[in-house]
Amino acid sequence: MVIQDSYITIAWLVFLIILLIVEIITVGLTSIWAAGGALAALILNILGLSLMWQVAAFFAVTFVLLIFTRPFAVRFINTQREKTNYEGIIGKTIRITERVDNIRQTGMANVNGQEWTVRAERDDLILEPEMLAKVVNISGVKLIVKEYEEE
Repeated sequence: MVIQDSYITIAWLVFLIILLIVEIITVGLTSIWAAGGALAALILNILGLSLMWQVAAFFAVTFVLLIFTRPFAVRFINTQREKTNYEGIIGKTIRITERVDNIRQTGMANVNGQEWTVRAERDDLILEPEMLAKVVNISGVKLIVKEYEEE
C-alpha cells in the first residue's frame, strides 16, 4: 500500500511538472488551470486522502480555476497584443497591380512586399492596375477590397 501511494504521489508530481512545462512553452494560459488541480490532488495525496478524493479535487479545482479566473486573465493579461500581419492589412489602402475582376477570377496587389490575390467586395466592381482600393476583409489567402474613397 505504501509503494502504491508513493507511485501516485510521483504520478501527480510528474503530471504537475508536465502541465507547468506545457504552460511555459505555450505562454497562452492553456494548462495552468489543470496544474492548479494537479497541485490540489498532490496535496490531498500527501495528506493521505484516497485516490478518489484526489481525482475529484483535481477536476473540481481545475473547473473552478477555469470558470472564475480565466475571464480575468483574458481581460487583463496580454492586453498589449500586437496585431498579426493579416489583421494589420484590414483597413489598409493598397495599389492594385493586376486587374481585379471577380467573374474572371483575376486580381493582384502587392502589400508590404508580399503579393496577394485580390477580389472585389462586389462582383460588379472592376478595379484596374494602379487604382487604389481599401482592404475590408481577408478570405483565406485573398484580400477582399472595395473602391478607395478619400475620407
